[in-house]
Amino acid sequence: MAALQPQHHRLLLPRHRLLSIRPPPPRLRVPSRSHRLLPRARAVSAAASTAALEDFRRWLSSHGAVEGKASPAAVPEGLGLVAARDLPRGEVVAEVPKKLWMDADAVAASDIGRACGGDGGLRPWVAVALLLLREVARGADSPWAPYLAVLPRQTDSTIFWSEEELLEIQGTQLLSTTMGVKDYVQSEFESVEAEIINANKDLFPGTITFDDFLWAFGILRSRVFPELRGDKLALIPFADLVNHSAHITSEGSSWEIKGKGLFGREVMFSLRTPVDVKTGEQIYIQYDLDKSNAELALDYGFIESNPSRDSYTVTLEISESDPFYGDKLDIAELNGLGESAYFDIVLNEPLPPQMITYLRLLCIGGTDAFLMEALFRNSVWGHLELPVSPDNEESICKVMRDACKSALDAYHTTIQEDEELLETENLQSRLKIAIGVRVGEKKVLQQIDDIFKQREEELDGLEYYQERRLKDLGLVGDNGEIIFWET
Repeated sequence: MAALQPQHHRLLLPRHRLLSIRPPPPRLRVPSRSHRLLPRARAVSAAASTAALEDFRRWLSSHGAVEGKASPAAVPEGLGLVAARDLPRGEVVAEVPKKLWMDADAVAASDIGRACGGDGGLRPWVAVALLLLREVARGADSPWAPYLAVLPRQTDSTIFWSEEELLEIQGTQLLSTTMGVKDYVQSEFESVEAEIINANKDLFPGTITFDDFLWAFGILRSRVFPELRGDKLALIPFADLVNHSAHITSEGSSWEIKGKGLFGREVMFSLRTPVDVKTGEQIYIQYDLDKSNAELALDYGFIESNPSRDSYTVTLEISESDPFYGDKLDIAELNGLGESAYFDIVLNEPLPPQMITYLRLLCIGGTDAFLMEALFRNSVWGHLELPVSPDNEESICKVMRDACKSALDAYHTTIQEDEELLETENLQSRLKIAIGVRVGEKKVLQQIDDIFKQREEELDGLEYYQERRLKDLGLVGDNGEIIFWET
């Protein structure tokens, strides 16, 4: 996004954190003002055919995954879980035995696992993605065939958007994050294509393309429960049909893994409803309360009309060209930060507590540099929590306002234009997402600019380090006058 290098400090307006696959790139967390507050599905696609859905139900039933409390069904979002009877809050609605999961154990027991020599050192998601592609290639011979038949071919995740659609998020962090994710998936594909896919044509008789691999990645991102990522990554058929509702705000998990049967040896995934549900109503859960709208758009392909989802992640960085680089880095590390620091700014909420302190550290110099001497090393952070000097405070305001202006100039629409567009009828779902994300980012950037504009107007009324120090020494009166003693 925008990079600013005033003198010896940098402020970057970076992109969203990726999948916890690699170190987070600088980012600005972007919330957006969504156009609606509707429950959304993990995947937006045409509903599976009636025959495919019936096959899927029979497959679940034959493996003990259906108890009559919930049933997979066509819903407005695509597919979902519908209550077969009245269900009280906390009721178990689905139990899925481990033999149906697509996870590391399923990989190890498959031809993919043997071809890779166990896990072959592959990332868990890559291994499960290859299993998914292998089973799709097997068609009706796959033990998961009825499940694979109801999976969507795409979601509204930004990783599936066309170039024309991506132009609608030009200037946003979401665009740079999306492209970063696709570049990452491309590099992983090139690696497994050479080492596994092309080397095992018996497992992959047809051509496996990058688009196929990206589809598998998107399926995992959109359908795996958040707590089942990393080494625990698993696709849970049936349970993964449950859709998201913004109206459900419970913090507790809606599922657990438990033992069942004799001595609890049979491992089951158990899904519960977080609210009361009437017969025939759809069962919903909350996917993740902590995700921003940009993250929801990237992972699932929808956003919410919730200001707490609107955020922007500011990255501040100590420049190596700063003459006080070593001192500033030492001070930052002594206080739990580092050369770069990421601060999530949420719409209508105050700035993170340490952000202004870190900004003052970045901008400190000139006559204020004495605060970085060894004598002050253990106390300087406390001094930086309050205004240091008019020059330093003015500098942090200028740095932030210039950076916000630069970021806002990168968008091709204004907030007002976007809000008018959102009033348009029959907007396509992806365009609604794009407008919602970019207007949310701009609102947060405008909020940041307003905060520092107001601070600029208050500079003359602030109390700075020298005044505080004189007061501590008893050399300044209550009205700010300097006190002199005569011998």
